[in-house]
Amino acid sequence: MKKTLLIFLGLFAQIFYAQSDCTSALAVCGNSNISYTPSGFGNVQENPLGGGCLSLEHFSVWYTFTASTSGTLTFLITPNVNPANPTNTDYDWAVFGPNKQCGSLGSPLRCSYASTASGVLTGLNMTATDLTEGAGGDGFCRYLDVVAGETYYLIVDNFSTNTNGFVLSWGGTATLSSPFTSATQPYPFIPPGVPNATPGGPSEVIVCSDPATFDFTTLSTGIINGNPNFQVSYHTSSNDALTGNNPITAPQVVNTTTVYYYSLSYVDVANPNSPISKCKQTGTFKFKQGNITALDVTLTACNNNNNGTAIYDLTSANVLPSDPTAIKKYYPTMADLLAGTNEITNPANFTSSTGTVFVNVTTLQGCSDSAQITLNFYPVVVVTEATLRSCFIDTNPSTALFNLTTAAVTTQTGTKTYFPSLADAIAGTNEILNPTAYISPNGVVFVKVTNANGCYGVAKVNLIVLPPVYSNVLEDKIICMEDKTTLDAGPGFTGYAWSTGATTQSINNVSVGTYWVDLKTGTCITRQTVKVYASEQPVISLIDIVNNTVTVNVVGGTAPYQYSMDGINWQDSNAFTNVPRGDNMVYVKDAYDCDPITVDIVVPNLVNVITPNGDGVNDVIDYSALAGKQSLVLTIYDRYGGKVGQADKLSGFKWDGTTSGKKVPTGTYWYSVTWNENDKKNTPFKFSGWVLVKNRE
Repeated sequence: MKKTLLIFLGLFAQIFYAQSDCTSALAVCGNSNISYTPSGFGNVQENPLGGGCLSLEHFSVWYTFTASTSGTLTFLITPNVNPANPTNTDYDWAVFGPNKQCGSLGSPLRCSYASTASGVLTGLNMTATDLTEGAGGDGFCRYLDVVAGETYYLIVDNFSTNTNGFVLSWGGTATLSSPFTSATQPYPFIPPGVPNATPGGPSEVIVCSDPATFDFTTLSTGIINGNPNFQVSYHTSSNDALTGNNPITAPQVVNTTTVYYYSLSYVDVANPNSPISKCKQTGTFKFKQGNITALDVTLTACNNNNNGTAIYDLTSANVLPSDPTAIKKYYPTMADLLAGTNEITNPANFTSSTGTVFVNVTTLQGCSDSAQITLNFYPVVVVTEATLRSCFIDTNPSTALFNLTTAAVTTQTGTKTYFPSLADAIAGTNEILNPTAYISPNGVVFVKVTNANGCYGVAKVNLIVLPPVYSNVLEDKIICMEDKTTLDAGPGFTGYAWSTGATTQSINNVSVGTYWVDLKTGTCITRQTVKVYASEQPVISLIDIVNNTVTVNVVGGTAPYQYSMDGINWQDSNAFTNVPRGDNMVYVKDAYDCDPITVDIVVPNLVNVITPNGDGVNDVIDYSALAGKQSLVLTIYDRYGGKVGQADKLSGFKWDGTTSGKKVPTGTYWYSVTWNENDKKNTPFKFSGWVLVKNRE
C-alpha cells in the first residue's frame, strides 16, 4: 500500500512513501502537524489491534515518535470531511509503548474506537480521564506522561475506508525528537558552492575543468557546518535524495550542466535505527569551472590559557606563491567560501580555535581556486590550581597575609604576574603589585604564567584564612568574692600562654577578675578572654514578725537559700518559731554558699490586753521603745479589717483605745508595727499581733 506523508520542517516539505506496518512506521519529526490520507493497510492486516481494543486494520497508517523532553503529550486527529460528499470519516487509534518492539507491542497504553459520526475529533487531551474510549464515548483519552528518550508507536485507522484523510496535531508540554532543531542542529546547513545567478537555481561548486573528476565527500564538511552526528549523501535524482537510494559513494566525472542532489540525515549514535534517523532535508547544486590551484597552508599561534582560541594572521599564509597579485578572501567554512558568505573581515587579526579556514584565491584573469588554512596551537602553558593557607590577622580575623609567590602553579619556565580576577589576568589589568604581602579574606586570585612564545596560562589560587580556634570548655565563672577557682582551656592545643605567665593547660587559685590565654593551633595563635565574676549577694527584702514567729523574705542572689539564727545551724525554711523577745540576728546565704549576710532584728514585747480606764495600768499600747527605728508606725484594725487607730511619732507611738476621740467598743483588735531597720539596706520589718481592749461602757 502506498501512502503520502507531508511533514513541515523549516523551509523543507518532504513526501515519503512507505507501507503501513509497524516495522515500516513513519517517523514523526518534531511537533509539526502531519497531513495524511491512508488508502489501505500494509503487508500484514493485523487483527485484533491492541489486544482487541480495535478491530482489524482498514485504511491505516503506523507512526513512531520519540520524546526529546519529558512532560505531558496530547494529540488531535482531525478528519477531513469532503463537503461535496459528506460520508462518514471515522478514525480509530491506539498508542503502544514505551520502548516496545514491533511484534511484541502488548496492550495499548491508550486507544479509542468511540464514534462513527462523520468528522468527529479524537485523540488525547488534558481533561479526559479514560485510558480507553469505547463506542459511544467522546473519542478522547487521558494524556500521556512521557519521559525523554521513550519511543512509542501510534496506529491511526480509518474505519470508514474512505480517502478523506486527516490532520494529526500535537500538544502538551513534551516535545518530540527531530534532528532539525536547535538542540540537535545548532548551526544552519550551508548549501555547497556559491548561489546560482538564477534565483532558486542550484548552487554552483567550482571545478577546474569541464568535465572533471570530483569527490563529493569534500562538500560534506561545509554543508554540515559543524552540526554533530549529521551525514550527507549525494544523488542524481530528487526521489533518490528523498529515499536515500543510489547514493554517489566514489569520485566520478561531473560536468557543468547536470544538477546534483544532496540529502542530509541524522545519525543517532546511541540508536542508529531510531525514528529520527529517517528524517531528511535535501538541496541541489551543480558545478562551475575554474583553473588555478591554491596551496593548503598551516599557521601556528598561542592557545592562551588553554581556552581553545588563538589570534592568527591569515594573510601570512602563502597559498598561491606563483601569483602575489591574486586577490584573497577568507571564510570560516568551505560552504561559506562557495557561497561567498560570512567572509572573515579581519584576516590579519583572526580569532579562532584549531581547525580550518578557507581562502578563495582569484587571479586578475578571473581564474579562482580555494585553499585550506589549517590552524594549529603552540604547546600550551600548563598550569594547575593551587591553595594557600594563612593565619588570621588579629585586628581583622576575616583576613590573612598571603605570599602569593609561594603558590606552586606550574613546573614550566615563565614569567608570573598576579591579578584579582580571571578577566584582569587575561586583559593584564589591575595587577597585584605586592604579591609577597597580600592581605585578603577567603577568596581567589589568579596567576598569569607567560612563556618565551608569548603564550600564557592562568591558574587559580585559592586563599584560605585560617580562623581563630577557641576553647569550647573555657567559660566565664561565678564564684564567691572570697573564693578562688581554676580556669582550664582544655586539651587539643599545641601551646598555652596565660596572662598570669603560666604556660599550662589550666591555672589554679584564680580570684575574681579578667584573664586571657593565647591558644596555639599549628602556627596560628588565638587569644581568648575569660572573666571570673563575684556572685550576686542575696538581699533581705522584708522581715515579718508575728508574735514569736519571724519570717525572712529574700530577693537576689541564686536560690535555693539557707537561713540561720546563730550562723551555725541552717535550715531551708525562711520561718523561725519561738523566737525570744528582744534583740536577735538573722543569717542568710544562697546556693553559692558564700559568707552569709546578717540583719539584726527586734522581737518586741507582746501586749495583748489594755484597759484604758485612766488608772495608769495597761491604759495604752506603747511601742515608744522602738522610736529609734525608721518609719515606725503602729496601726490598729477591727475584726473586719477596718482601720480604727494609728500611733506614730505625733502620738509617741502609743494608742489609748480610742478612735477620733471616742473609745472603741470592748473587743479584740489586730495591729501591726512596721519600720525600717537602721542598716545599709534599710531592711523593712513588720510585727503583727492582737490586743483585747476593755473599755467601760
